[in-house]
Amino acid sequence: MKRLTTVLALAVVCSGAKAQTGDSTDVKKPDTIRIGNIVIIKKKGDGKKSIDINNDYTSHSPKKKSRVKTNWGVIDLGFANYTDKTDYTAVGNYLVNRPGYPAINGNDLKLRTGKSVNVNIWFFMQQLSLIKENVNLKWGLGLELNNYRYRSDISYKEDGPIPYSNGQFSNAPFIFRDSIGFSKNKLAADYLTVPVMLNFATNHKPGKKPFIISFGVSAGYLYSQRNKQKSEARGKEKNKGDYDLEKFKFSYIGEIGLGPVKFYASYAPKSMYENAMDIRPYTFGLRFSN
Repeated sequence: MKRLTTVLALAVVCSGAKAQTGDSTDVKKPDTIRIGNIVIIKKKGDGKKSIDINNDYTSHSPKKKSRVKTNWGVIDLGFANYTDKTDYTAVGNYLVNRPGYPAINGNDLKLRTGKSVNVNIWFFMQQLSLIKENVNLKWGLGLELNNYRYRSDISYKEDGPIPYSNGQFSNAPFIFRDSIGFSKNKLAADYLTVPVMLNFATNHKPGKKPFIISFGVSAGYLYSQRNKQKSEARGKEKNKGDYDLEKFKFSYIGEIGLGPVKFYASYAPKSMYENAMDIRPYTFGLRFSN
């Protein structure tokens, strides 16, 4: 009888020890289930059940790259010139001749090419990626500043007394050969311009600059025109007025380059003058951007 009692007591003790061992194992090893980026943890302990849900999506998803890029403060430095297709036998009263001198012709409108400059200040240039980063639509907004430096001593007038005509007046703009010599004589024409281009670029690889080429059109509005002159007789003069320049300018434009420095060019297929003259401007130079 004593032996039976002893055996039963040992069995009860072993059973209790086994139960305690099983409970501690359940606490240490919670059930875990993963569904995609969501992790569900089922915990057991202290007679209660709880579920923790973790979402690790944000830690693994890459940031989406923007399709639009913006460059601020792009600068162009170059030269301004034009092709002269004027028929000087049909310009009417726009050109006033000085007595004793040959009639004004294309030679009087020739420029000092090294001193006729073009400066463009683009407030911004943006491009939208159409096919990866290899084909893009590009546009912007800025100022085109053109200075045409003349070799001869011609002057512009908006209207008023016609030189060498015994007091006759004109109600229209005209150009005349002046009676003095100028050390500086130029026509300035400034436009507010919107360019639109289709841009092509090579693959963008880390540490390498892509080769780009763009072409398109631009539309500009003439907001300022003036004849700036310097001479010993009159000093410095800046004459503003309406000199029969066309208010709107349409141009074909393009750029080509590698990295932040590019070569740009533009050509207007129509005259920069509204009526009498057929003079078609073009520009070319270097473009500096980010």
